[in-house]
Amino acid sequence: MTATLERTFSSLRVPNYRKYFSGQVISITGNWMQIVGEMWLMVKLTGSGVSVGLTAGLQFLPILLFGAWGGLLADRMSKRTLLTITQLGMMVPALTLFAIVATGVAAPWMVLALVLVRGTILAFDNPARQSFVVEIVGKDRVLNAVALNSVVVHCSRILGPAAAGTIIALVGIAPCFLVNALSFLAMFIALRTMDGRALHTPKLAVRARGEVRSALRYVRRTPELLIPLAMMALVGTISFNFQVLLPLLADFTWQGTASTYALLTGAMGVGSVAGALAAGARGRVSGRLLVVASGLFGLFLALAAVAPTLELQVLALVPLGAASVTFAAGVNSTLQVAVEPVMRGRVMALYSIVFLGSTPIGAPLVGWLAEVAGPRAGLWAGAAACLVAAGGAAVAFRRAERYRRPGDDLPPGDGVPEPRRGDLRTRRPQSAGLVRLDRS
Repeated sequence: MTATLERTFSSLRVPNYRKYFSGQVISITGNWMQIVGEMWLMVKLTGSGVSVGLTAGLQFLPILLFGAWGGLLADRMSKRTLLTITQLGMMVPALTLFAIVATGVAAPWMVLALVLVRGTILAFDNPARQSFVVEIVGKDRVLNAVALNSVVVHCSRILGPAAAGTIIALVGIAPCFLVNALSFLAMFIALRTMDGRALHTPKLAVRARGEVRSALRYVRRTPELLIPLAMMALVGTISFNFQVLLPLLADFTWQGTASTYALLTGAMGVGSVAGALAAGARGRVSGRLLVVASGLFGLFLALAAVAPTLELQVLALVPLGAASVTFAAGVNSTLQVAVEPVMRGRVMALYSIVFLGSTPIGAPLVGWLAEVAGPRAGLWAGAAACLVAAGGAAVAFRRAERYRRPGDDLPPGDGVPEPRRGDLRTRRPQSAGLVRLDRS
């Protein structure tokens, strides 16, 4: 038990990571308060599932459009400096939302415009944030650090909505945005007080033509990266739309209040924390784990969809949270370990694009489906996407192990790192089982 606990929290022995972890707890809790406030505000302003889906989608539309260039910038400059700038920048839309709601002039178009501004900053923040973790803790602890980051996100998913629900019930929506604006200062302080000498900073990418295209070619020729990214593209578009579905379930299905929404979000957060802690104790990630996690994600989405009462749906959301975070953390850590350091920012930008940037496509679609067929239909769609991803990945992993794709050897000078010894695409077939994605 002691050894398991030590593995689970090993990254916290790194002083820089302790600062980063603490700053994220405060900042992401504030962010969840803002998300709850935005979604509940749009429900009350419009009463439209499509509008709620559009709000979620616009937050991540810039990642879809500009995320690749955000990753390129993360490869070209200090990630700590870039994150410092983006954290301060995200205070502006939060403070503006506070002002328009507090003064009673908020209109749907204002909320959507400010969400779009925040999303534009996020397009440059997220790739740097995703790829900065390995620089703080090193490759040996990256799975643990990614899992602990998931703990932060999902603890915040409990604390943020609970605090937001209480604040909205007592004093209204506006203070949620003010608290989030102030929370960015915690990350700013954490970043500026880190010991730069202890960071594992890679060599910065040099400016050259076709850098984004070279990242796409690199991923296409690397099954260790391509298969998990393809899984996340499907699951991220259809299944990870809880920002849309949970408020609609609370309002349309259960005729509840902001407290009902907080209860649903908190239940999922409890399971997510448990799943993240289990992932932190795990020393490696395998293709089999990704397939199983995706399958369980789909199963628990289906159980939540058929739950006949609020109490049973809350119970179903707990294992659903655990399965979802196991899948997301598994994909994230697989990419972080498998990628060449000089390409990390761009590859993690692709992760952000398929995970978050797919939201502008999936969120309005799921919001529309929830409006015309009920929120449960959105859960069923997510379940189907997860099961299809699991089945397709199982086949792809087997093929990747057995066969080397033609044309994997790249001509010199194309800007893509050469295959490393042990890469999937140069490995001889070993067995008919699923390929392991853990790299020693």
